Amino acid sequence: MKHYDDSFAHDNLPSTDLQPNYIFTDLPQFQHSEMLNCVDRLLDYHIENDNGNAICIRTFETTWTYQELFEKANQIAHVLVDDLGLKSGNRVLIRSANNPMMVACWYAILKAGGIVVATMPLLRSKELTTIIDCAEISHALCDKELEEEIHLVKSTFLQQTCFYGNSQLESLMRSKPKTFDNYHSKADSVALIGFTSGTTGLPKMTAHFHKDILNICECFPQYSLKPTPNDIFAGSPPIGFTFGLGGLVLFPMYFGASTFLIEKPSPDLLLKAIQEHKITTCFTAPTAWRIITSKVKEFDISSLRNCVSAGETLPLKVWQDWFDATGLKIIDGIGSTEILHIFISSNKENMKPGATGIAITGYEAKIVDAKGNELPRNEAGRLAVRGITGCKYLNRIDKQKEYVENGWNITGDIFRQDEDGYFWFVARGDDMIISAGYNIAAIEVESVLLTHDDILECAVVGLPDEERGMLVCAHIVLKDQSKATDAMKNRIQHWFKEVAAPYKYPRVINFTESLPKTETGKIQRFKLK
Repeated sequence: MKHYDDSFAHDNLPSTDLQPNYIFTDLPQFQHSEMLNCVDRLLDYHIENDNGNAICIRTFETTWTYQELFEKANQIAHVLVDDLGLKSGNRVLIRSANNPMMVACWYAILKAGGIVVATMPLLRSKELTTIIDCAEISHALCDKELEEEIHLVKSTFLQQTCFYGNSQLESLMRSKPKTFDNYHSKADSVALIGFTSGTTGLPKMTAHFHKDILNICECFPQYSLKPTPNDIFAGSPPIGFTFGLGGLVLFPMYFGASTFLIEKPSPDLLLKAIQEHKITTCFTAPTAWRIITSKVKEFDISSLRNCVSAGETLPLKVWQDWFDATGLKIIDGIGSTEILHIFISSNKENMKPGATGIAITGYEAKIVDAKGNELPRNEAGRLAVRGITGCKYLNRIDKQKEYVENGWNITGDIFRQDEDGYFWFVARGDDMIISAGYNIAAIEVESVLLTHDDILECAVVGLPDEERGMLVCAHIVLKDQSKATDAMKNRIQHWFKEVAAPYKYPRVINFTESLPKTETGKIQRFKLK
């Protein structure tokens, strides 16, 4: 039996010999039957097991039960097949902020046999066109609030666009049955395509199977969060980003818990949600944890038991300040779009402040040199990982060979591993600054700067320099903008040389009112370069 009528995704998968080695697949939690649609376990399962009346999705305005989400997803699946002509294997773009209808659309696409391509709300028409052309996307489901940019898309591939938000989709849904026979996909049928950072030029598309989606639910949440049906998840990452998809959709629904969605999350709204709706598990980025810490005393966060940080490394000072203010330990983690979610992390029992953690259940990791040889403990090198998910770039053999070496996923991050097996972040492979012969990690400089009483945020990059090769350049947001003077630059530089190795000090300082960030809160250092 073939996977799909439209075979684009499977035709463009890398050959088996170019994919990473998959391990731990013999463990019972990672074994699946040949035929598998992940929605059966994530959504339909709860209806079959009399959990339909449990709350599934919450917002400041509404709540949906599992039964309501199930019925709406089924009706949207009927619209996709009956009215929009979806064929199995067609790629369907979702353009939306985090809201209940986006989740219903996500499930509906997989129910109907489509492949999900969820996108960030802030993408513009040029970026959307690039995604649509690269993935040959035929259908789009778009929130009416975000329709302007989708109307500007010029692509011969996009055939059908349907809007929701008291709009066309809801009108079509009204006449549809509330039941739907899920498409009989295979465990290794492509379920979603995630676009990696940078959607200009020729972006990288990474594919994940139906079994991959269920596998990650048995990894990070089981290892670090220990979810129960009583948990309420919330956070800031967009569902279009795999960190947000896992934390706000897959993990809560796999365990029969609920999720709280915020369309435009801010630290204040997150704290308001935690206080008013008794959030127990919160996912956000280090920059947001830093701001939340400064406001937390104004709110009741007694319900919170799990705090998760990812997207970029968590500075020790941010971890310590939050712990001092709340007594809660932030769980740091590293994941990637290529591997789908977090693969190195910790839990509250085995945490070392400042370390990212250890390889969680389902994965193993090591530090290697440029030739792939494993390095001794405490020596910095490239992070290599393998497990039950891995990189599968579509139609990019060149990039596949860069990311996968000898069966291992090479993430592009520089880490070291200590004697106890804990991994410590050193730098992104492209964030290492080589100045006058010294290797200086941008994150090391940032971690020192963040301890200065006047500094709110900072990002460090290397500037080309004829004499030294590169200069350490710090872009700094001060707590009090009126202090942004040359005298303050000098004070910071002198202070830095007193508290850290002088060769690391920022020879160039630029004060700025804000740092460029992605929707997930990750600092866009490439824009500063």
